[in-house]
Amino acid sequence: MSYQPGQHLVATLKTADTERIHHYSQFKLEADRLIQEFQLQKLGEVYHDFNPGGFTAVICLSESHISIHTWPEYGTINLDIYLSNYKRNNDAVVLAIFAAFEKFFAASVVNQQIIKR
Repeated sequence: MSYQPGQHLVATLKTADTERIHHYSQFKLEADRLIQEFQLQKLGEVYHDFNPGGFTAVICLSESHISIHTWPEYGTINLDIYLSNYKRNNDAVVLAIFAAFEKFFAASVVNQQIIKR
């Protein structure tokens, strides 16, 4: 089997609905739902709420990772989704997870980069 580069999506999003970016609890539920829906394997996770608001999270997957950092005072979300293509092609999964988070946060894309690596 030859190496198939994975897909790494890095994006900044903006939202006017800052309620969901103050604390990680709702994001964690959505991330867990998506991980199960797309049959990814979670290896570990770290979540942290900041005072007075905003959160950071890293979810380690056997396929790679999902990470996020939020700034409610600016309505800003930095999101990073990287999945390898080792056992199956996950390119469409990266895009589907990103679209689900974009909808979840009622956000628009400020900038987005997709890196094949």
